Amino acid sequence: MNRPDASLGACEAARAIREGALTSEELIEACLARVRAAEPRVQAWSFMDEAHALAQARAADEYKRSGRSIGPLHGVPVGVKDIIDTADMPTENGSVLHAGRTPRADASVVSMLRAAGAVILGKTVTTEFATYSPGKTRNPHDPEHTPGGSSSGSAAAVAAGMVPLALGSQTNGSVIRPASFCGVYGFKPTHGLIPRSGVLPLSRTLDQVGVFARTLEDVALLAEQLVGYDEKDPDTKPRARIPFCAIAAEEPPVEPLIAFVKTPQWQRADAETKEAFAELVDALGERVQEVELFPSATEAWDWHKTIMEAEMAFNLDAEWRRGRDGLSKSLRAQIERGREVRAVDYQQALARIPLLQDGFEELLVMHYDAILTPCAPGTAPKGLDSTGDPSFCTLWTLCGLPSLSLPLMRGSNGLPLGAQLVGRRNFDGRLLRTARWLVGRVGAGV
Repeated sequence: MNRPDASLGACEAARAIREGALTSEELIEACLARVRAAEPRVQAWSFMDEAHALAQARAADEYKRSGRSIGPLHGVPVGVKDIIDTADMPTENGSVLHAGRTPRADASVVSMLRAAGAVILGKTVTTEFATYSPGKTRNPHDPEHTPGGSSSGSAAAVAAGMVPLALGSQTNGSVIRPASFCGVYGFKPTHGLIPRSGVLPLSRTLDQVGVFARTLEDVALLAEQLVGYDEKDPDTKPRARIPFCAIAAEEPPVEPLIAFVKTPQWQRADAETKEAFAELVDALGERVQEVELFPSATEAWDWHKTIMEAEMAFNLDAEWRRGRDGLSKSLRAQIERGREVRAVDYQQALARIPLLQDGFEELLVMHYDAILTPCAPGTAPKGLDSTGDPSFCTLWTLCGLPSLSLPLMRGSNGLPLGAQLVGRRNFDGRLLRTARWLVGRVGAGV
C-alpha cells in the first residue's frame, strides 16, 4: 500500500500488517508525525518516547518476519490513559503527588494489549486522579473548549488522528462524555467485563475500563482483546472470549426497537440538544418509543454520589493523609464529603443497585433492544476550567450497564454532539450490533 496515513483505522491497519502490505514501523512513524504536528495544539499526551515506540514497532516487525503467528492487534498503536500501569513508562495518575512514578508491572489490560501484539504508543492525559480537576488537554475541534474528562487525552488523541485506539476509564461519565465532546466512539462495557487490576482504584462499585476509536469495527476489535478473568479483580468472572467483531458485524434478526429515555436530567440539556434528539427520534420513526423512567430510578444520582465519594475517600486515604495540600480544591472537597458518609447510607445506596438493575433487565429483555439518551447536556463547553457535566452518564454507570457514545450529530458551533446508546448487562456485543444498525439508519454526521 502507499505510505500510511495516521488516520488509518485499527482494523484496516492490522489487516495490512498481517498481509505484509504495511509494517508496524511505517505505521508508528506516521502516527508520530501526526503527534508532532497536532500535539502542540491538543496536548493529549502525558508521556511519549518516540524511540521506545519505534523500538516496539521494529520488534513487532521482526517477530512477524520470523514466521510465528501474530495477534489481532499486531503492530497497531494504542494510547493508554495515565491511570493504567505500564512497567516501561511512567504512570503518574494526573497528580503532582505521583510525579515520576513508574510501576513494577503492567496492568492486566496492558498485558492483554501486548499479548495481542499492540504497540503502546504512550500515556494519555488524565484529570487529577481521574476526577474533576482538568489536565492540559484541549478539544481538537476547538482548543478553547474542553475535551471532557477524565479520559480527556485518550479521546482527544483518537479524535486528532494521532492514534487509532486508546484506553480510558469511567467512574461517572469519563468515557462517554469526552467521546461525545471530541466526536469519536467511546465504549464503556458491562461492569466487571474488563479487569481493572493495575488501574488506579477510585470506586470498586463504579470503576470500569473503556475504549475509544473512530469506527465501531475498531471498538469491537479492541474490546474483544480486553475481556477476561483476573483473580486480582474480584468483579471479573471466568468466561469464554466474546466475539465482539463477529456479533457487531451481524445483521439484527429483526429491526431493533429503541427506548428514548430522557431521565430527570433532561432539564439540564440545552435547547439545541433537545432539538437534535427530536430530529434523531423522528429519523428513527416507529423504531423508537419514548419511555419514562420507573420512579425508583429518580434517586440514582444521589446514590451514585454517596457510593463514589465514600469509596474515593477510602482509596485515596494515603494521598489525603500525606499530601492533601497537593490535591485540588475540588478533590479535597469530594474526599471530605466521602469521609463523612454514614455506613448505613453507604450500604443503603449499594442495596439499591440490584433493584435498579432488575428494572432495566425487564425493560431490555421484554420490550427494547437498547436505550437512547444524551451523552451530555450539549456540545463541549467553552473554557478549560471544567470538564463538563457527567449527569447523563451517572445512572448507567451506577447500574453497570454497557454504554456507547455515537458521534452522530453536530452543534451549530460545529462541535460534535454524541448520542448515548445503553444496552443490557453482559450483552455488549448485541449493543454494538444495534449501534451499527442505528448508525446505518440515520447516517453518521461526523
